[in-house]
Amino acid sequence: MNTQQLERIHTGKGFIAALDQSGGSTPKALASYGVSEDTYDSEDRMFELVHEMRSRIITSPEFTSERVLGAILFEKTMDSMIDGKYTADYLWEEKGVVPFLKVDKGLADVENGVQPMKPMPELDKLLDRAVERNIFGTKMRSVIKELNEPGIEAIVKQQFEVAQQIAAKGLVPIIEPEVDIHSQDKAEIERILLKNLQAELQRLPEDTRVIFKLTLPSEANLYQPLMNDPRTVRVVALSGGYSREEANAKLTENTGMIASFSRALIQDLRAQQSDEEFNTKLGSAIESIYQASIT
Repeated sequence: MNTQQLERIHTGKGFIAALDQSGGSTPKALASYGVSEDTYDSEDRMFELVHEMRSRIITSPEFTSERVLGAILFEKTMDSMIDGKYTADYLWEEKGVVPFLKVDKGLADVENGVQPMKPMPELDKLLDRAVERNIFGTKMRSVIKELNEPGIEAIVKQQFEVAQQIAAKGLVPIIEPEVDIHSQDKAEIERILLKNLQAELQRLPEDTRVIFKLTLPSEANLYQPLMNDPRTVRVVALSGGYSREEANAKLTENTGMIASFSRALIQDLRAQQSDEEFNTKLGSAIESIYQASIT
């Protein structure tokens, strides 16, 4: 574990940029960016185009460590290069931004009101590659859709089991059990989720470090107890379908929570924009998310 990067994520001012759209979400991300599906004819070309989008973001003069603490990458982005350096090395050496890697393989079908992570039989190999590529931490997402206590308990246990496998490699896992913002029982789900997260956190060895990435809660400062545990490096928020304006407003209500936005970060960016317009839009987004994260 890189102690300089750990201190930066733990105490630094700013937010974590989520640039980890995977195979399933990439076409939608590209379409939002102004690149329609009829402009590419293969998966390889699709990933080339999304890497170009991410590279444009990362190399922008607006994307610096003054406001961005870390960036979450997709596997193919980790293995790709920016200006002759692997992406993680470019982020840290050129920008001072801490690199993370999305490691889950997507969501399984709904069971007991939740979508757990699909099996990850190759996780050990991926984690070893992440260490070689100088990745600091990882991210893995599952989703809670309904108020179902056994389902919520199961999804939290799965997250923590995988987190310990990741921590054993010297990486810091981001635990992300997202709550569907459209659930009619969202507030109650979040209270049950917190109870289960606290229980599993208490079972971790004292020297294990984790980050929580959670849906902006219906009850402001609900997740404050997680921040008080020495094993917690940071609690970050996902935008979860909220617009940037909505997400920023909700984030300011939660003291100590910082952003880790994806769609809310890139919603105004387009491939057709000039570099000046692109950087202006990106800078405005970064500044608004930064301000919400330090409030």
